[in-house]
Amino acid sequence: MRRGFKAEAERLATQVRAEAGMGSLGRLDIDRLAEQVGASIRAADELVTRSKLERLEQIQSGAFSAATFDLNGRIVIVTNPLAEEERRRSDVSHEVAHLLLNHQVKEIEQIGKVSFFTCDAEEEQEATWLAGCLLLPRELLLRSLQRGMDANAIAAANTVSTQMTNFRLRTTGVLVQTRRAVR
Repeated sequence: MRRGFKAEAERLATQVRAEAGMGSLGRLDIDRLAEQVGASIRAADELVTRSKLERLEQIQSGAFSAATFDLNGRIVIVTNPLAEEERRRSDVSHEVAHLLLNHQVKEIEQIGKVSFFTCDAEEEQEATWLAGCLLLPRELLLRSLQRGMDANAIAAANTVSTQMTNFRLRTTGVLVQTRRAVR
């Protein structure tokens, strides 16, 4: 990622959450987040049969998580209804991050007879990082640790995976910060 992006993403996440009236300490309302960027969220089984989604999952697990479409100025984020809620929330946050960062589709990929659009690898990393900031802002992590919560409790309270919570705890430096404060 480009120099300074991580700090920029933390600031942007704080700003977006504040503008949506969510603050940085509460659980992210992904519907409100999508609304904030002018998008609506739809489950893929509203567009294709659930059996087709299940078949795709059997063929290649995790092949489809979410996608964003601009339909004549109407932005729609389509999610996988087969995914756990934690994953769905992460996927929506990732798609919103692409919108917030004004990422544009760069490539058309093809697997078998199916074509899909992708952003470049650096933009995917940026969207992933910003999604983590939106879901688990540094301040939320710090305050949660100060209240004695562990990664599992933070994950449960914010409906995110423990894996994402542990990643954010490590990469934001809040674990080190809270350990030093105890000494």
